[in-house]
Amino acid sequence: MGAALCLLSAACFGAMAIFGKLAYQAGVSPGTLLLVRFSLAAALLGMVLLVRRDLRREAPGPPGGRAGRPAAARRRLLATAVGLGAVGYATQASLFFSALRLMDASLLSLILYTYPVLVTVAAVLLGRDRLTPGRGAALVAASCGTLLVLLGAGGVSFHPLGALLAFGAAITYTGYILVADTVVHRLPPVVLSALVMAGAAGTLGARALLTGGVDLDFRLPGWFWLACIAVVSTVLAMLTFFAGLKRTGPSTAAILSTFEPVVTTGLAALTLGESLSAVQLVGGALVLSSVAVLQVRPARTQDRDAAGPSAPVQLAGQPWRVRR
Repeated sequence: MGAALCLLSAACFGAMAIFGKLAYQAGVSPGTLLLVRFSLAAALLGMVLLVRRDLRREAPGPPGGRAGRPAAARRRLLATAVGLGAVGYATQASLFFSALRLMDASLLSLILYTYPVLVTVAAVLLGRDRLTPGRGAALVAASCGTLLVLLGAGGVSFHPLGALLAFGAAITYTGYILVADTVVHRLPPVVLSALVMAGAAGTLGARALLTGGVDLDFRLPGWFWLACIAVVSTVLAMLTFFAGLKRTGPSTAAILSTFEPVVTTGLAALTLGESLSAVQLVGGALVLSSVAVLQVRPARTQDRDAAGPSAPVQLAGQPWRVRR
């Protein structure tokens, strides 16, 4: 059951780029797409928290947790959570959907999925993790795979600016994860997700006011695809992932998450007529295999995770903690 939930979550996330392309075809602008997505997702997650009060409770932690946390520290924690959405998530999503207007969904998905490798590199440079021979090999494989994906522009529409925006989204998401790692154990996951969505909606709403409002002059199918992005690829994707993570454990959940770009590529071929060249398929396989290798941690680390929430946790082995 846990594996099925993780795969369902990956499929929901993987469909987001397809829904975005179809929304663009219906006349939806990127700004409108982002504002509606985050506003609706924040409202739905808020409703979930109202109905399921148990989701607001924090897991038991070490002394000095919520009960002993000063009010000022609590406010800083909540402000950081909102800031993650207002700055990090809003920026990452803006870059992602801007790139989606310029390039095929399948290629965009493969470029974005370099973020687990970038998280590992950043964690090593920051001293939060160490570079083992296995991880070094995975990084080399991912780098070669990314190069093949970019150089093998065969059947897909390659756009240099689109690729740059896609890498920018991956880099921004890397920074978002590194900051989220400082708060993710201190707030319940659904509460954190709701705050992130609300923060992103606030930033995008302010931007809409400064740039002349929101353009709602698009066809009815556009609303359907917007609802799919918010409900399926945001709320359902996040909730099923958390449920799957609870049942399978972090390493298994991370490896199963590599199904996400596979879903995007398959759906793009079926619905949008996109195709990847043989060279790009090989490159994508290298990237995905390297991501899977990066999640396989030594037994000693897995035992430490099993010790409970108070045990220290490797960041680089868990790039999925706060999903987009």
